[in-house]
Amino acid sequence: MGTKVIYFEKVSPAAHEFIETYKSPGTEVAYWDQLNESQRKLCLSQAQYLITAAFPIKRQLLEKAPHVKLIQKTGSGVDNIDLIAAAEMEIMVSSTPGVNSTSVAEMTIGMILCLYRKLHFLDRETKQGKWLMFEYRPFMFEMKGKTHGIIGIGNIGKQVARLSKGFGTKIIYFDAYRLSPEKEKELGVSYVPLKDLLSTSDIMSLHVPLLPETKNMIGEKEFRLMKPNAILINVARGNIVDELALAQALKEGRLLGAGLDTFASEPVHKDNPLFGLDNALVTPHIAGGTRDVLEEVLRLSFQNIAKMEGGALPDNIIRKV
Repeated sequence: MGTKVIYFEKVSPAAHEFIETYKSPGTEVAYWDQLNESQRKLCLSQAQYLITAAFPIKRQLLEKAPHVKLIQKTGSGVDNIDLIAAAEMEIMVSSTPGVNSTSVAEMTIGMILCLYRKLHFLDRETKQGKWLMFEYRPFMFEMKGKTHGIIGIGNIGKQVARLSKGFGTKIIYFDAYRLSPEKEKELGVSYVPLKDLLSTSDIMSLHVPLLPETKNMIGEKEFRLMKPNAILINVARGNIVDELALAQALKEGRLLGAGLDTFASEPVHKDNPLFGLDNALVTPHIAGGTRDVLEEVLRLSFQNIAKMEGGALPDNIIRKV
């Protein structure tokens, strides 16, 4: 039996091109979205490798895939993978950490600029024939001179700090693991307790994984500590923010705006209370989704598969058996 892989995400022409480029000769790739139920059952029964970005890889699915050796995540967060089930079944899990750092960091800055200059709102109004040349100037801001509070100073948080400083911001951060004094100096960042970050930041961006201790990390209590002209950017995971509390804070003018690329439940239901707010900028989990990132994560994914087929361990193991 040759090497059999299932790719679980919707396959674009670009993804198909990259997969064909980087897969080893003799490797067969089945595209989950293109299979009927009987084909899915057959593919699961034969597959040795599973590749996922956001598709949930849970126990029920793994129980139908007795030959799987590796679950390969094309990204860094593995909250869509049942790590306990994988360990029990002696299945390795690997990720591609750091690959999307630039993409997510650039998205963070883009959301800040969009909210500060109300681009999403004014684009719509201008296309509807309204010429609001002066009306919103008193409510627009520059990044220069603002305090940017970063929660989570991993690969993405560090890259956000570098980019944000280019706009003239002061960077403060909170993380469960403080950087060394040397690294803080190199990045030009200062550590502060979470409460102080909330109360002093003009811009706050989230770059932490979804863990039990980060679920609903930012809720009603935290929003009441923030400045009324502060903006919140969440390009991490939706459940880190209490969306109902955020919607209420935005409606009441207790925050200037919020940019969200991730949500507690995805795809998001059209009745989400954030959708009717002009001071909420929402996107469908695309922060790490550039063509550049897609090519690199697929290259690394098939590199890991080739390593395992050659008897070596894959890179960036999350769960080693």
